[in-house]
Amino acid sequence: MNDVIIIGAGPAGLSAAITCANKGLDVLIIDEYLKPGGRLLGQLYEEPDGTWWNGIHESAKLYEESLNKGVQFLMNIPVNNIERIQEDWVIYTEDATFYTRHLLLATGAAESPVPVTGWTLPGVMSVGAAQVMTNVHRVKPGEKGVIIGVNVLSAAIAMELKLAGIDVACLTLPKNNQLTEEAAQPRNVMESLLHVSHMAPSPLVRMGSKFMKNKLMKKLGITFYPKKGVKMWDIPIQLRKAVINIYGNGQVEGVTLATIDTNGEVLKGSEEHIACDFVCIAGGLYPLTELAAVAGCPFYLIEELGGYVPLHNTRMETTVSGLYVAGNITGIEGAKVAVAQGVTAGLSIAKNSGVKDLEYEVKQSIQSIESTRKNAYIQFHPDVAKGKRILQEQWEEYKASAEKLPL
Repeated sequence: MNDVIIIGAGPAGLSAAITCANKGLDVLIIDEYLKPGGRLLGQLYEEPDGTWWNGIHESAKLYEESLNKGVQFLMNIPVNNIERIQEDWVIYTEDATFYTRHLLLATGAAESPVPVTGWTLPGVMSVGAAQVMTNVHRVKPGEKGVIIGVNVLSAAIAMELKLAGIDVACLTLPKNNQLTEEAAQPRNVMESLLHVSHMAPSPLVRMGSKFMKNKLMKKLGITFYPKKGVKMWDIPIQLRKAVINIYGNGQVEGVTLATIDTNGEVLKGSEEHIACDFVCIAGGLYPLTELAAVAGCPFYLIEELGGYVPLHNTRMETTVSGLYVAGNITGIEGAKVAVAQGVTAGLSIAKNSGVKDLEYEVKQSIQSIESTRKNAYIQFHPDVAKGKRILQEQWEEYKASAEKLPL
């Protein structure tokens, strides 16, 4: 039996493992991927001070430190099921069954698909898949691509593809339908895009975004938004055009674009074709929470956090004894926040395992999460702080209700 088992070898899982090991606990990490790092592996961007955040290097440092601390890894092994038997957690895999008193779920996030006509053609992929191919495996997804879906994730990855020498023809919207309604509305998309305008290399774009803070200016901005788009990193960001079809004979050969009005409706007769050899679809991210559901955690739908999240407190403890969460399972944020959450989870686990005099460290680590969140360079959801407040209100209500129950 291990003191701690962590499911997920991303930034949250790795930092939690290091923290637990530093406190003398025996730690095992299980992950279904071939190498540790999670979504951190694909990240690459320039910081405000001119330095580069390289996810591969950051994950390698965390992994090496974990090994040096004696953390055990089981990679390329998916977890099939978990259950609690008396005071122990039982983790089932195809290779073996594992037991622990303290289980951390750091399972991360997955991409939401957005259906587009022709999306089953070879050469169509999620924007995250293109990121992994380019940044992790150093393989170009193609020579020229179109990204469907304009959001924080696709904007950041478009920049990364550009750095790899790939021609990104444009970022554009999906066709408006019941499934793509939010992602196909120019006003909604502009709102989200304003949160990455600070990353634009153009001073004009950065300055112009400051005038888009009030509703009138946003409305005018969409109404008079250039039909050819506004360029960021020399890539046209097209909020008044949408892909209505992906075409090709056996593989992607191009997309059909159409001009849309301010409500996202296609203007007939405005169709045009753009040749390309790959297409990325960006529907955003949502927390991977299946194992938390199996464990019996209550959930709440909090849009500001990306979807349904398991109820937990600031110490990363869930309502289920011995079960903890950290990283994107708690809401979609960047890798630095995930690392900070992992530290807090590790300290909470150590404290609950009997390690003495950790209360001050736990409180300091919670403050570190808040500080990291506040100063995050990329915010996947602009109202994430509001989402966290809603979550904590739900936690307080849950605990108050539990205390009223008869013994």
